[in-house]
Amino acid sequence: MFAIRILAAALAVLLAAPAHAQPYPTQTVRIVVAYAPGGTGDIVARLIAVPLAAALGQNVVVENRAGATGAIGTQAVVSAPPDGHTLLLGQTGEISINEHWIKNLAYNTERDLQPVALASVVPLALVVSSNARYATMDELAKMLSSKKPLTFASAGTGTPGHFAGEFLKLRTKANITHVPYKGAGPALNDLLGGHVDMYFPGFPAAMPHVKSGKMKMLAVSSATRASAAPQIPTVAESINDPNFDLTLWQGFFAPKATPKPIVDRLHTAISRILASPDMQVRLRDAGADVRVMSVAQFGDFIRAESDKYRTIIRDSGVKPE
Repeated sequence: MFAIRILAAALAVLLAAPAHAQPYPTQTVRIVVAYAPGGTGDIVARLIAVPLAAALGQNVVVENRAGATGAIGTQAVVSAPPDGHTLLLGQTGEISINEHWIKNLAYNTERDLQPVALASVVPLALVVSSNARYATMDELAKMLSSKKPLTFASAGTGTPGHFAGEFLKLRTKANITHVPYKGAGPALNDLLGGHVDMYFPGFPAAMPHVKSGKMKMLAVSSATRASAAPQIPTVAESINDPNFDLTLWQGFFAPKATPKPIVDRLHTAISRILASPDMQVRLRDAGADVRVMSVAQFGDFIRAESDKYRTIIRDSGVKPE
């Protein structure tokens, strides 16, 4: 009878063992990017996926799920099993803007997502086609002040690029109209084709086109000049407005109930990748500022960004289109 009790107790312990006691990862890890290929988040996700696969000893794939200003891809991760095999490469829009922008949003960032690691912070680049009539930000500023009708693209309504264009319109009182797209790639293509006049993509997404001579970068949206292109002025200095300071950031998230040991392993692996000299050079050459934070610091950063965009939306009076 005593032996039976011991066996029963041992079996109970095994059955009660938490999920995170199992080996991780046991299958391919998916990184969901909530926008079409070609944008800054897509670039960052693909740069990190290869060394992350080596660190985890498992395949890591990037999956693009665009739509609804990042809400579709984000919801897919929120609804996934919280086992560390589905991650979100979240950005400013779907994490810090949507909750103040989309009515009846199906997810709540703080309730439904677990911060894992901040990857990078980049300025937005104000770019125009190489065939544009203006070659500098000063020339564009004069055109903006003339009230001549112009258009600006964005990767979607409610994205940082949308707010950058609307903020530029607000601060310069210009006559510019928003043209939203489903991702940075389509927006860049239409800018190259001359269908829109300007666009605020993330710096890494713009750089290949600028280097090829197909686009001109007139300014950056951050308060200070980008280290990767110190010769490019800021919008703030060009329009004499120190309050113009908007950036796009990228970070990794897991479903909220993901066990802490898995979150910690992912955080450690991603942080080591970001701290490596090779990755820092690759990201900074693309215009990204690498910032390695603890999980708690990343959570504080997210809350501060959310507060910032809540204020911008309120003060600009911009409404969902």
